[in-house]
Amino acid sequence: MQFNLNINNQSYSVDVDPKTPLLWVIRDTIGLTGTKFGCGVAQCGACTVHLDGLPIRSCSLPVSAVKSMKITTVEGLSKDRTHAVQKAWIAEQVPQCGYCQSGQIMSAVALLSKNPNPTDEEIDSAMQGNICRCGTYIRIKKAIKRASLELSGKNTK
Repeated sequence: MQFNLNINNQSYSVDVDPKTPLLWVIRDTIGLTGTKFGCGVAQCGACTVHLDGLPIRSCSLPVSAVKSMKITTVEGLSKDRTHAVQKAWIAEQVPQCGYCQSGQIMSAVALLSKNPNPTDEEIDSAMQGNICRCGTYIRIKKAIKRASLELSGKNTK
């Protein structure tokens, strides 16, 4: 079946089974491989992308459910890693293996877009569904706080 998708502000026309998870359309059909497969049951967060600005798990969402919503993947945040969250991730040396990081980043961006100055508890709540097997949670929280400061125009040192 034919689907017209808006991914990272670009139009794509794909011919796939309506039940195909959005993750596989993004990765295999379109070729954007920043979004990762983790568990396949929407529990780990590695596959997180935004639909109309809201974080969703793309491994369990059929492409037919997307309709005309705007999809943003980690590649769509910036072409040169200059989004505040990406810069904070680098500055705080968050990734170890890096596998979950695109999903972590997408969840952090969604959090900061609705709450630009989150408390520790709000960060924990927003990020609790994203699993990091390397356990970099302390650095993730520091990076979110750093990005929050940058987005608010405050000094990050």
